[in-house]
Amino acid sequence: VAALQDEKNSLISENEIMNDRLEQLDDSLDDPNTMVAKKYFHAQLQLEQLQEENFRLEAAKDDYRVHCEDLEKQLIELQHRNNELTSLAEESR
Repeated sequence: VAALQDEKNSLISENEIMNDRLEQLDDSLDDPNTMVAKKYFHAQLQLEQLQEENFRLEAAKDDYRVHCEDLEKQLIELQHRNNELTSLAEESR
């Protein structure tokens, strides 16, 4: 029982130390002058910029897909028209 009490006290002490460290880290993120906070905010800014760029590229991709589908339809129509004109030219000969 005494060993378990000692282990419990040790774990409680370690838990308090970890909580103190966590609070320090939270405080350092709130202080915009710390290096960690600067890196964090810079990473957040980069993430937002990349998300905006991704959204823009996805929209452009969708636009190109629609344009490509239209071009494919035109190609099929022109191929059919070419076949018709070729057969009419052969008949004329």
